[in-house]
Amino acid sequence: MRWAKLQMVVVSLLSAALSAGGLAYIFIEHPAYLRATAEGVPYYTPEVIDPITHKPLDLDMLIRHFEGKDPK
Repeated sequence: MRWAKLQMVVVSLLSAALSAGGLAYIFIEHPAYLRATAEGVPYYTPEVIDPITHKPLDLDMLIRHFEGKDPK
């Protein structure tokens, strides 16, 4: 095996191992930054029921409204 081919094999194996390790970390460890938005709201939160109209509201829209970031 020539030197250039050996280098390519080593780099390929190293990058494959790092990619597999990173994916395993994400799926096994579940880091906190993947469980909630920047506002602290967990992903996959059910919609909130408006007590007056009884229609479901998106929780992100509700948060934007109370933070003053509502586009209205």
